[in-house]
Amino acid sequence: MQPVFDLDGKVALVTGGSSGLGRAMAEALAAAGAKVVVTARRPEALEESVAAIREKGGQAAALVADLADSASLEEVARQAAEPFGPVSILINAAGVNLRQPIDEVDLASWQLTLQLHLGTPFFLSRALVPGMRKLGYGRIINLASLQSQRAFPNSAPYGAGKGGIVQLTRAMAEAWSSEGINVNAIAPGFFPTELTAPVFDDPASAAALAQRTAIGRNGTLDDIAGPTVFLASPAACYVTGQTLYVDGGFTAR
Repeated sequence: MQPVFDLDGKVALVTGGSSGLGRAMAEALAAAGAKVVVTARRPEALEESVAAIREKGGQAAALVADLADSASLEEVARQAAEPFGPVSILINAAGVNLRQPIDEVDLASWQLTLQLHLGTPFFLSRALVPGMRKLGYGRIINLASLQSQRAFPNSAPYGAGKGGIVQLTRAMAEAWSSEGINVNAIAPGFFPTELTAPVFDDPASAAALAQRTAIGRNGTLDDIAGPTVFLASPAACYVTGQTLYVDGGFTAR
């Protein structure tokens, strides 16, 4: 079975690859043989991500970009191919959760959140699809959430974006899968990242969430590696338009 999970020769672009789940997913792809380009706003954090991959024998490069700038996404797609060649795997992991009470959400916060969680994945994917068509191989993995199917306090824009990404994943799959470009989403449970720091900074809250899973613990960054490699690999050639919940059974209870 090993060859169908092998990503040797593939080039991956990971948005939000400077930290958290994005960085963990980038490291997993590199460990499976992909050459990885990580992109985000912070140069120092990106270089740390690249260094971590190289220290383990992988190949990686950094691309500094403001992914909330919709006008820049065509250029991001072009520059992503410069270090290693055409991109065949895209991970849309960049995101933000401003945690504003619903009555305090302003237009700028709404637009930023929806751009990063819906606009950027769509337009960046569309910019990369022509290259994937030429390669005859494409894998796009979007990041959904527990909030794709349930509500949490102070997260209305985030929840709207994460609900929307599930349907956008289906629409992208319907449009492009016949050309060998499969599109799926991963919906993580609670993992220790910058976005979830307010939860994990409170041990009681973290413990309470762990008890709501079927497994009895919250996620670790290692838990995201296998699902990422699977959906990016030839092993997932007949899987498209799906959302895989990697949540320890949180949504099963």
